[in-house]
Amino acid sequence: MSGQIVTRFAPSPTGYLHIGGARTALFNWLYARGRGGRFLLRIEDTDRARSTPQATAAILKGLDWLGLDHDGEAVSQAAGAARHAEVAHELLARGAAYKCFSTQDEIEAFREAARAEGRSTLFQSPWRDADPANHPDVPYVIRLKTPTEGETVIEDRVQGNVRIRNDQLDDMVLLRSDGTPVYMLAVVVDDHDMGVTHVIRGDDHLNNAARQMGIYTAMGWDVPVWAHIPLIHGPDGKKLSKRHGALGVEEYQAMGYPAAGMRNYLARLGWSHGDDEFFTDAQAIEWFDLDGIGKSPARFDFKKLENLCGQHIAVSDDAALLHEIAAYLDAAGLPALTERQREGLHRALYCLKDRARTFPELIEKAHFILTEGPIEPDEKAAKQLDTVSRGILSTLTPQLQNASWSRDELEHVANRVAEDAGTKFGKLAGPLRAALAGRSVTPSVFDMMLVLGRDETIRRLEQASAG
Repeated sequence: MSGQIVTRFAPSPTGYLHIGGARTALFNWLYARGRGGRFLLRIEDTDRARSTPQATAAILKGLDWLGLDHDGEAVSQAAGAARHAEVAHELLARGAAYKCFSTQDEIEAFREAARAEGRSTLFQSPWRDADPANHPDVPYVIRLKTPTEGETVIEDRVQGNVRIRNDQLDDMVLLRSDGTPVYMLAVVVDDHDMGVTHVIRGDDHLNNAARQMGIYTAMGWDVPVWAHIPLIHGPDGKKLSKRHGALGVEEYQAMGYPAAGMRNYLARLGWSHGDDEFFTDAQAIEWFDLDGIGKSPARFDFKKLENLCGQHIAVSDDAALLHEIAAYLDAAGLPALTERQREGLHRALYCLKDRARTFPELIEKAHFILTEGPIEPDEKAAKQLDTVSRGILSTLTPQLQNASWSRDELEHVANRVAEDAGTKFGKLAGPLRAALAGRSVTPSVFDMMLVLGRDETIRRLEQASAG
């Protein structure tokens, strides 16, 4: 196979964008982007009863948050029904498919008899080789003529060569009796018509590949490169489910994970490049290859996710970080930042980024600059503001009035006041945190002073000293 690489992500719009689907989309995106190829999006909405516009919107929103841009417009599978039916009839004309008039009752009776006799329950239609002259004038389905001997070999870039005996494959239905195409036909026709060269998807589709190859072969079409990736499991080794935590991508945004960290973690979930754990998008695009995907299911680990997200927050551009924090607040249903809060947070990011793994952690540490009203110490911080501590703060405050507002000078003044009081600065740090932030866990007190500025710092110290 030569020419441009084309991959696709083809979710069903029957719910949210699952974290496993997001990883599949990411792998397809990385593979195409790293080779100058195209990454396409197809919404597989053939299940009209379960497909909803809301689910489609959720998928598009999830991909947008992850930064996985697709080429061209998103394609609706349902819109191609006439084309899918056309291929079914072409297969019929080629003798690669046949009309089957068996009713559901007849098919079930066949299976019951097979079970009773200990035979395979794989349905064998009596119409496979019937003379068209004997066809009745009743509704029928169109079935693919699957070879009954030999084997189908799926040459898979992840799983290796997978062999399936043809006598274990049924003559699958291509077109229902009402003339509508089945999903298995639609997938093949769409992938061919969209020029998809590499089908990278979950290994729960591995058996589908054997059946789909029958259509490719019968139509004389090039079979794409297959790469069936193992599913994601929870920490307990069982298939990822609600009991393990969040499943939908939008939940991760609402929990405050940065998109870059999520991309890094999902890329690393089942794929590896040596011992590299933390990497940029550019590196992932350069390094990603199908050979690096493991055969075993990957285990989702929230601690590793948080660790990587913390590293990405630390190296993020401040303006981009502010933009993503605003999007997080919106996704979480929290109040947007005021202009004053936004400006203050921007000034404070330099002393916040290195210590936060998620946006809620960052915002909690930024409480000192985001709070709108008088400082109300929490229970733990309030214990730091005893009579002795307030006395030291009241001594410190006037000495800060005339200090040059630099870190060195602030440290010098604070240390001198602590020494004069017969203690060390460590004993003064707690009361300062309580006075400036109302919290016991904060950035450095000197960073808070620099961000708050002289007037606001002194105002808060005076308030705390007064009790």
